[in-house]
Amino acid sequence: MRTRLALTLGAAALPGPVLAAAGDYPFLSLYNTDIVVLIAFLLFVGILVYFKVPGILTGMLDKRAEGIRSDLDEARSLREEAQRVLADYERKSREVAEQADRIVARARDEAKAAAEAAKDDIARSVARRLAAAEDQIAAAEAAALRSVRNTAARVAVAAAGDVIAAQMTAERANALIDEGIARAEARLH
Repeated sequence: MRTRLALTLGAAALPGPVLAAAGDYPFLSLYNTDIVVLIAFLLFVGILVYFKVPGILTGMLDKRAEGIRSDLDEARSLREEAQRVLADYERKSREVAEQADRIVARARDEAKAAAEAAKDDIARSVARRLAAAEDQIAAAEAAALRSVRNTAARVAVAAAGDVIAAQMTAERANALIDEGIARAEARLH
């Protein structure tokens, strides 16, 4: 900072512009505007230096630079934290997606297994119902055959009774009764 001040004062002390503005007055006269401006400038700079304005300005600039540096450091740390949060979010998102895929696959497998079990249950139920229907049909056929046989036997007995009654005489009836009793006794003994 002092080197700038020295350069400024050295440039102001050059005799070329100062002598050109002097006119008819002597060089160090208060009528010379350049000398008055130079003196005012030097007083202004002296007052600034006396009240330590350059140090204050430098301190303010240093504080501003430090504030900017701390803001940059804070922004950098926030950025790093945001990157960590983003990475964590992406990791959790992948984990959730994988878990969802596993749940869907498990549900699909369970649905397939339930469908297979339902098919097996339906097949067993149909087989039981078919077996029950076949048993009912066989029982109905057996009942129908018994009914037909019983009816045929009644009709045959009735027809035989009619034929026998028509051909039967009292002597023949007595002979048949005696013959039936003899057979019964033979079978009992």
